[in-house]
Amino acid sequence: MDADRWNHNIHHLPVVLAAVPHGAERALDIGCGEGQLTRLLRPLVGHVTGIDLDEPGLRLARGHPGGAGVDYVSGNFLTHPFEPGSFDFLGCVAALHHMDDESALVRMRHLLRPGGTLAIVGLARRRLPADLPMELVGAAVSRLYRVRRTYWETPSPKVWPPPRTFAEIRRLAEATLPGVRYRRHVLWRYSLTWTKPGPLVRT
Repeated sequence: MDADRWNHNIHHLPVVLAAVPHGAERALDIGCGEGQLTRLLRPLVGHVTGIDLDEPGLRLARGHPGGAGVDYVSGNFLTHPFEPGSFDFLGCVAALHHMDDESALVRMRHLLRPGGTLAIVGLARRRLPADLPMELVGAAVSRLYRVRRTYWETPSPKVWPPPRTFAEIRRLAEATLPGVRYRRHVLWRYSLTWTKPGPLVRT
């Protein structure tokens, strides 16, 4: 991980990396931006692809000295002609709310091989007053981290507010990915981890 960079998305990258299944050979980073996650996946997975619509971010990713061995694709994840069942691992950080999330989850499910895993870290819309306690805790924890770390503002495009609340994204994920593990994180993020039924097999 780039030691001089920290923000709320970077903070949660270990959640994604911990979900990479043993023996994974092909990984896709969805909404890869300037390539922070792809670079971290590269030592863990034999072949890593990053896809994004943002050309300035992809130029940064391709030009980074740690980006060797990663394929960066300019395109729309929902329509790019990836073969079904072609990835052992899918990672997606702070990008699901940029897409039609239901269509994106269905496509992720189709792109995974049996036994493959997807890991998502996402943003959701707060709902007050129900989310106020988590908002206050998040603000305090974020302030503590900012005392010790320099906050890095990503150049990637932003979409705000996210269209779904935390409760809505949880219901959608559970309906689309039976058995998905949903977690609510303090720093205004949630995570979804799901393994496609079946052994990890390759063609």
